[in-house]
Amino acid sequence: MNTSLIIENLKKQYSGNEVLKGISFQVKEGEIFSLLGINGAGKTTTLECIEGLRSFEEGKIDIRGSIGIQLQSSSLPENIKVKEALLLFAKWKKASIDWGLTERLGLKEIENKQYRQLSTGQTRRLHLVLSIIGNPDIIFLDEPTAGLDVEGRSELHKEIRAMKSQGKTIIMTSHDMAEVEGLSDRLAILKNGNIAFMGTSEELTGKEKENYKLHIKSKVPLSIFQLHHCSFKAEHQGYIIFETLNLQEGLLEILTLAKEKEIEIEDIKIEHLSLEEGFLNIAKEV
Repeated sequence: MNTSLIIENLKKQYSGNEVLKGISFQVKEGEIFSLLGINGAGKTTTLECIEGLRSFEEGKIDIRGSIGIQLQSSSLPENIKVKEALLLFAKWKKASIDWGLTERLGLKEIENKQYRQLSTGQTRRLHLVLSIIGNPDIIFLDEPTAGLDVEGRSELHKEIRAMKSQGKTIIMTSHDMAEVEGLSDRLAILKNGNIAFMGTSEELTGKEKENYKLHIKSKVPLSIFQLHHCSFKAEHQGYIIFETLNLQEGLLEILTLAKEKEIEIEDIKIEHLSLEEGFLNIAKEV
C-alpha cells in the first residue's frame, strides 16, 4: 500500500515550551487515521503544521496528494449564504459541487440561510462539504462531528466511510472513542509532545487483554478482604469493582473467598478493557 503522508521528527514550540518533541509517523493511502490525546497534547498543532497553517522549528512533512481541510474552529463572512459559500469555493477551486452530498448532509434545505444563522452542527456540515470540493486525495477532519446531533453524526460517519471506499485518506482528531473505534484503521496517541502509542484500536486494548474488570454484587462487600489476584477499584450501583490481570485466578479467588466466608454472591459481571480505558491508561498525566 502506498503512503499518503510522512512526518519525520516534527518539533514545535510556543514561547520556549516544546509542544511537539520530534514526532514521526506515516499514514497509508486509503486509511482513516486518528490522532488522539488529552486537551493540550498537540493534536491540533500537529494538524496545523501539516496543513501549512502553522510554522514549525524542525522536521520534515511529505504530503503525497492534494488536501482538503475541515478546521476545528473556522468561520465565513456572517452574511454569506450557504449556497453562495459552496459556489464561491467551487469557483475558487475550479471544481464542481456534489449536490447529492449537500442534500444528504441537510444543506439543501438551508442553502438560502446566512452563515450567522446556522447552528453549530450546520456549520460543521457546511465546512466538511467545503473541505472536499475539488476531490482532494487527503482530507483532514479536526473534531468533525462536534456539535452534531445523533442523526447528523450517523450521516457524517456514512460519508466518511464512503470517502474511504473511494480511496481517500482521512486524518482526523476526535474526543469520541466510539467514533474513533468505529471509523479508524489506525490511531496514534500524543502525550507530553511524543507519540505514546501507534496501532489499531484492537492493539491498544490488546495491550491490556489480560486486564479484566470484575463487577461483584454480594450480601457482604468483598472489598473488606485482602485479595492477592484482584485489586479493588470502585463501588458502583451496588457492585464492587475489582481489576485482575488473570481472569481465571481472580475469579477463583473471589469465589473461594465467598465460599469460605459463607457470603452469598448475587451477580458477577466481567468486562474487558474498553478503548476509552486503554486511551486513558496511556494518555492521562501521571
